[in-house]
Amino acid sequence: MGILNVTPDSFSDGNRHRELDDARRHAERLLREGANIIDVGGESTRPGAEPVPLEEERDRVLPVVEALVREFGALVSVDTSTPELIREAAAAGAGMLNDVRALTRPGALAAAAATELPVCLMHMRGEPGTMQQAPYYAEPIEVAVIDFLRQRVAACEQAGVPRERLLIDPGFGFAKTLEHNLQLLNRLSALEALDLPLLVGMSRKRMIGQALGRSVDQRLAGGLALSVMAVERGARIVRVHDVAATVDAIGMAWAVLQERSDHE
Repeated sequence: MGILNVTPDSFSDGNRHRELDDARRHAERLLREGANIIDVGGESTRPGAEPVPLEEERDRVLPVVEALVREFGALVSVDTSTPELIREAAAAGAGMLNDVRALTRPGALAAAAATELPVCLMHMRGEPGTMQQAPYYAEPIEVAVIDFLRQRVAACEQAGVPRERLLIDPGFGFAKTLEHNLQLLNRLSALEALDLPLLVGMSRKRMIGQALGRSVDQRLAGGLALSVMAVERGARIVRVHDVAATVDAIGMAWAVLQERSDHE
């Protein structure tokens, strides 16, 4: 999954792809490098980010979705929590919904059910603006994540979103300290208990900077290591900025994993 942020304030690539032509060119590059899904986001969810008004999010996202589907036939995921945009993105040709708030906004469950699209539910406590203010978990982090996602899966099923349309994301970097993130990756295979496809996103995130002392533009190597370890632990979709390098890293890791499984 290649990341296409059409925002002015995303932590890594804010303001780079806001214009439609820039977004189209970047998406074309991501697809050429091997992305199977383009994840389009019009609202930054970095720590400290402020909510975006509906009209602004709509104006950023919908023209890009329409263009990518029309011109490239791309499978477009829309990174949004807004019920109105969920419906409108589906009508514009989006093929997947990716919600960091796990459809908890009023009306989001009904909107997602109406689209009949696959939905990724992510774990987060609080809101992006405040989520990193001393996050605390009384239980092991993987237990908290599994319990939350199990509840959201049940809510989706009750609202008419069948289980076979659901994916899960443990939410690395969302309401989690560096220690939480490292523990969660180490124990990622515990999420197999939910028996749902697992999506992870750690590309260029603060956890790499904290662990290695690297600025955002120096986090590729750390991100590749995290992607490979996530795949080893059960991830089946990785959401990244650097598609070409990640395709190679995961392709090599997958070749080794497949060889091992062939001889077991």
